[in-house]
Amino acid sequence: MALPSRKRVFEILDVGRANDKTSRISDIVLISLVSLNVLAVILESLPALAKAYGTFFLVFEIFSVAVFTVEYLFRLWSAAEEPGQGRYPVMARIRFMLTPMAVIDLIAILPFYLGFFVDIDLRFMRVLRLLRVFKLTRYSASMTLLLQVLKEEARSIGAAFFVLFMLIIMAASLTFLVEHEAQPDAFGSIPEAMWWAIITMTTVGYGDVTPVTALGKIFGAVISIISVGMVALPAGLLASGFTEALRRRRKDFEEKVEVVLEDGIIEAHEITELEQLQQELGISQNDAEWIMKTGFKTSRGKGGEHAGACPHCGKQLYK
Repeated sequence: MALPSRKRVFEILDVGRANDKTSRISDIVLISLVSLNVLAVILESLPALAKAYGTFFLVFEIFSVAVFTVEYLFRLWSAAEEPGQGRYPVMARIRFMLTPMAVIDLIAILPFYLGFFVDIDLRFMRVLRLLRVFKLTRYSASMTLLLQVLKEEARSIGAAFFVLFMLIIMAASLTFLVEHEAQPDAFGSIPEAMWWAIITMTTVGYGDVTPVTALGKIFGAVISIISVGMVALPAGLLASGFTEALRRRRKDFEEKVEVVLEDGIIEAHEITELEQLQQELGISQNDAEWIMKTGFKTSRGKGGEHAGACPHCGKQLYK
C-alpha cells in the first residue's frame, strides 16, 4: 500500500474541505479526541473517579499524546505544501512552528514529555492539559473570525487598554493620597490601591475595599462614571471589527456567486466550491440562500434559456 504524499497529508489535515471525505473524518476524530481530553481532565479532578479509574485516565492520556504527536509531526512535515510558502521547505516549517495554532499544538503535548526530564508538579501538568481545548479553534469558524478581528484591531484595542491602564494608575495614586491615612491596611501603598482602582474601573465592584473619606467617595464616584465609557471602548472596537469582518466575508461569497452565475449554470464542481467557501467563511445557510436568490434574480434579469435549479435556494436558473 502506497504511503500518502506530502501534499495529500496537507489536504487531509487542512480544515474546511467539504468535498474531501478523508479530511472530514480526520477533523471529526481530532475534534472528538480533544473534547474527550477536556472531559477526562475535568472528571479526573474528582478524587473518587481519579482513584477508581486512574489507570484508564493514564492509558487514555498516553494514547491522546501519541495521536497529537503524530498529528503535529505530520502538520510540520506537510507545512511546505501550504500555498504561498515558497520553495524552501525548512523556512516554511519554521514559519509554521511560530504560528499560534502550531504553538497550541505543541503545548498540548509538551507537558507530557517534560515529565520525563524534569520534576514537574502533576497538578500543574493537568491544568496545562486543559489548554488542548484551544485546538478546537482550528475547527471553529467563529473562533477563527475572533482571532482575525483581534489581529486586525490589535492596535486600536491596545491603545484603548493603554489609556485604561493610565487611568488605573492615576486613580490608584490619587486614592492613595486621600485614603492612606484613614485606611492604611487597604490603601497603604499605590500597588495596594490599584486593586480597588481595577475593580472599580472594570465595574465589578466587589465591595471588599471602599473609600471612607468624603473626598475619597467623591473621587470614587467620578472614577466609576468615567470607567463605564472606558471599559465599553474595547467592546465597541470588537463589535465594529466583527461587523466589518462579516461584511467582507459576505462580500467575498457574493463575488464568488456572481462568478458562478455569469453563464447562468451551476456545475457540480462549482456547487462544491460554493459549499466549501461557505464553510470556510462561516456563512450561515440562510445567508447563503439569500445571496444565491439575489444572484439568481440578477442573472435572470439578463435573460437567457433555462439551465436548471440552484442547489441552495431551489430557484430556476437561466443562461
